[in-house]
Amino acid sequence: MNEPIPKDRPERLRPALRLVDTRKMDRADWLEVRKSGIGGSDAAAAVGLNLHKSALELWLEKTGREGELRQPDATDTREPIFWGALLEPIVAAAYAQQTGNRVRKVNAVLRHPTVPYMLANLDREIVGAPGVQILECKTAGEFGAKLWKEGVPDYVQLQVQHQLGVTGKQAADVAVLICGQRLEVHRIQRDAGLIARLIELEGDFWRHVTEDRPPPPDGSESADQALRALYPQDRGQTLDWSADLVMSAVFSDLKDVRQQLEQQVRLEATLKQQIQQHMGDATRVRFEQGSVTWRRSKDSKSVDLERLLTDHPDLRERYATDKPGSRRFLIHDAPAT
Repeated sequence: MNEPIPKDRPERLRPALRLVDTRKMDRADWLEVRKSGIGGSDAAAAVGLNLHKSALELWLEKTGREGELRQPDATDTREPIFWGALLEPIVAAAYAQQTGNRVRKVNAVLRHPTVPYMLANLDREIVGAPGVQILECKTAGEFGAKLWKEGVPDYVQLQVQHQLGVTGKQAADVAVLICGQRLEVHRIQRDAGLIARLIELEGDFWRHVTEDRPPPPDGSESADQALRALYPQDRGQTLDWSADLVMSAVFSDLKDVRQQLEQQVRLEATLKQQIQQHMGDATRVRFEQGSVTWRRSKDSKSVDLERLLTDHPDLRERYATDKPGSRRFLIHDAPAT
């Protein structure tokens, strides 16, 4: 396994290998190439630090099991992926204008010279600029902009360090368009220790892929959806784990946590009600640490669907749609028979 480079010994860096030319490649073929390794945008998920994608979901994609998962449509204007692709050349051009640095497309999927599972697809390379060689283009909307208030988010830093690791380059600029109005540029220097650790952790994930062995879930919504996609049907089989000490302990911990959550939910409701009772008909209360409001919402109208279908039963059949079933996870106090 790769070890961090001592500070008194310089790294011996080699350029990336050009795995495949992308100039005439369609998106489907490009996605297929990405399955042969871990790309920069996969890095955070592979090491368990992506807020929106779990290692388990990434594993489904890399092993060709992503068919049951909802896939973003790159042509749908409601999807962030559409706007990211559309605005990437604009962000790159704005970066060049703002910094004076020349940029150009690489048109290739790159591979680490000695670590074959590490891939990179650069947005742009920076030409002739002292001290920086890679440009990563990002867009952030109203909600995503919050992640950039303290600088480059961790998942983007991991993506860039992965790219620096693959290419052997020393620094990258991250250009992010905030809410379509402001371009910020952040410089990220190569971190040899972090790259070595990334290689190690990504290697652990890639072994799950090559051994066709799913990584453990992490409690995220992404992991939940991945499990439902991986095991969509039950077979009616009953397993007896009463003598399995490990899984029995997991089950016991689950019951304890659920009981604690119920108590906390009840406590939260009680504290909220105490404040409401003391507020009476007041709208807002200020505290030293913040404030609360208790307002009546505007009146609105809605359709009584059940009454409508009762009065017009023919509509139920005319507008009926099939809704696929899903597995429900229930806890029983005594063993189910």
